[in-house]
Amino acid sequence: MRTSQTMARPAAAGTGPPRGRRPGLVVHKYGGSSLATPELIRHAAGRVGAARARGERVVLVVSAQGDTTDELLARARHFTPGGAAPGTNLREADQLLATGEIASAALMAMALHTRGTRALSLTGGQAGVRALGRHGSGLIDRLAPGRILGLLDAGVVPVVAGFQGVNSSGDTVTLGRGGSDTTAVALAVGLGAERCEIYTDVAGVFSADPRVVAAPRLLPHIPVDVMAEMAFTGARVLHSRAVELAALHQMPTHVLSSATEGPGTVITGTYETALETAPVVTAVTHDTDVARVLVRCAGAGRDIAPDVLRVLAEHALPVDLVARSGPQEEEFRMGFSTRRGELCGARDALERLVGALGGELRVDEEVGKVTVVGTGLLNRPECTARMLSALADAGIPTTWILTTQMRASALVPAERLAEAVRVLHTAFALNAARVGG
Repeated sequence: MRTSQTMARPAAAGTGPPRGRRPGLVVHKYGGSSLATPELIRHAAGRVGAARARGERVVLVVSAQGDTTDELLARARHFTPGGAAPGTNLREADQLLATGEIASAALMAMALHTRGTRALSLTGGQAGVRALGRHGSGLIDRLAPGRILGLLDAGVVPVVAGFQGVNSSGDTVTLGRGGSDTTAVALAVGLGAERCEIYTDVAGVFSADPRVVAAPRLLPHIPVDVMAEMAFTGARVLHSRAVELAALHQMPTHVLSSATEGPGTVITGTYETALETAPVVTAVTHDTDVARVLVRCAGAGRDIAPDVLRVLAEHALPVDLVARSGPQEEEFRMGFSTRRGELCGARDALERLVGALGGELRVDEEVGKVTVVGTGLLNRPECTARMLSALADAGIPTTWILTTQMRASALVPAERLAEAVRVLHTAFALNAARVGG
């Protein structure tokens, strides 16, 4: 009898790859931009057919087509207080948003049928994806793989709607940003796949967004910890939760072009070059979905930082670039950055919290975050100095700054974010012509 597999059990350190891998089983994931038109869906179906001809047993995960999710959110705004999306009825928002991926799965299954490939579309729940947590930001708890494995044994391609699972009540729960990436990696782990392949509209992971920088380098290998930082700070190729899950379970993950053949990028556990001579800076990333939040309160009479962070946690909002006043100061001040597009619900709760104490909440949405990602940056303070000097020389003002061993981030005016990426990409000599360290 096939049983559920829990996602939260990593292999023990030093034991090598997890046992139970199924030879030839590969999970493919196609993003929304790679499925935006009927022609692109047919092309993806052809790639799946070619993989099967090579002897692979393919499980396919799909995102909603093109701008479908944004269009569904726009429709929801007609029925939410103040036109906010997704509004306060998160369960119904999940019911609505999940239809985008379900439609993609059905269309892809039809396209495979026309090519003579047996396929069956599945919702997340039908595929055995079980989720926990809040609607809109669920976490995959376990996978019941029986139905998918049965389809594979029968020679059928399972086409799974990403971004969703079902909770213990049988309700649909969406997984938040990058949910289809997370679905794909979770299925690969739960099914014991050889690897997970993420197909997107670019050739792999680059040293900067090819839409912003003219000549970025394709990165053939990226350590998983560097990729996680890149994803968190704005690289849109692969979501940070998916990278973390792949690292936790040692799942080989490749990022490939959906349009052309090519080597793509392999996300690995280690650097492929000698450690002392490896380049310190790997990439420059940027994030446009940023809000800068400042809390000020003179009359709280206590430390309200835990209350602020609790509100953000309740709304599943990550915080970055956090700074706060010390206990010796009369006025409590706390600043942080977070996701602008998901701040709405938390903003109301923060305003109630701060307002009850006679304080003030300020939100600046005209900022973006630019980040230099690498390794050992704290041991090489010259990297942060070079970053800030290059931006200053270009006349780009910076406000809040964060440095860690893996990255140096700064907030800059939103209208100059793309310019900041180009400036730093040049300053750190990351262009495609670069050779060696």
